[in-house]
Amino acid sequence: MPKVALIMGSKSDWPSLKGCVDVLKKFEIEVEVHVASAHRTPETVAVFAANARENGFVIIAAAGKAAHLAGVIAGHTTLPVIGIPVKSSFMDGLDSLLSTVQMPTGIPVATVAVGGGDNAAYLAAQMLSIKYPILAEKLLAHREQMAAAIEADDRQIQDEV
Repeated sequence: MPKVALIMGSKSDWPSLKGCVDVLKKFEIEVEVHVASAHRTPETVAVFAANARENGFVIIAAAGKAAHLAGVIAGHTTLPVIGIPVKSSFMDGLDSLLSTVQMPTGIPVATVAVGGGDNAAYLAAQMLSIKYPILAEKLLAHREQMAAAIEADDRQIQDEV
């Protein structure tokens, strides 16, 4: 069964991450959600990351401000890590984006947009679809639904013009 772990650096990040969990559940991907801090609980983060492969996870890590969580996790595992920079009270999330995306060579973090939890979930589903073809089918069906919605919007606008 496909599994994703969503780790957030602070409980205050949760409201901006609910959509990520909703998307994962929509695709019937098992999700575990935890709060762990790269700075305040570094041992917890290291142990989680070191055991993530054995536990079968793709990892999504969300953090604001210094936003080192995804990078610290990536440093402790060879699994893919998807980083979500969380908008904080400073710099509209630019600080979080730069902290998440600027990784040293050999320790990559796939980074989505600031607050891009939904896209992190879609990216995780795409990664898992390599092993689970049913997810590829669900992703294709979702894209077809999105295309149909845009076509309906176009028809509506054309009718108004």
